[in-house]
Amino acid sequence: MLVVAFEHIKPNIFQAPAENFTNVASSMFEVLLERHDRESLERLAEVLVPRTPPPPRLLKEAAMRVRTRKAVLESGDWLNAADVAQLAGLRTRNPRAQPNKWKKQGPIFAINHGGVDCFPGYGLDRDAGFRPVKALAKIIETFSEHKDGWGMAYWFHSDNSFLGGKRPQDLLA
Repeated sequence: MLVVAFEHIKPNIFQAPAENFTNVASSMFEVLLERHDRESLERLAEVLVPRTPPPPRLLKEAAMRVRTRKAVLESGDWLNAADVAQLAGLRTRNPRAQPNKWKKQGPIFAINHGGVDCFPGYGLDRDAGFRPVKALAKIIETFSEHKDGWGMAYWFHSDNSFLGGKRPQDLLA
């Protein structure tokens, strides 16, 4: 902080030093912001880069997971809780409550994508007012101890030899 005191100075004479002080302060502030940005960027890079390079096996596994998740997301309609509530005609103050309750109780599952739960469109029965397909609950119960939402989505998306090479999601209804 810099304090400068003037006694008996006329305002028109004070204007030039005031402008100079303002320009110096502004320049210093820009330099400090630039330094702060560089330091923040460096810290962020350190956090994002692993201390040791990941083994090739993990890189392959990550690439496979990306391809599989992309295929699952492209394989059908994935709806957030508000979309499910709208399709099902749920009119409450919190439309997301019922789809999340269904997920918790087991008649439907969800995958978490980008921090949002996404419910499979193939898991909703159009003829029953877009409520969960009844058969889905038994499958979820069977797999619940072994598969999370993504694991179930992979299973429903995959060709199954027990189903004549068809995908469970295509035969669910």
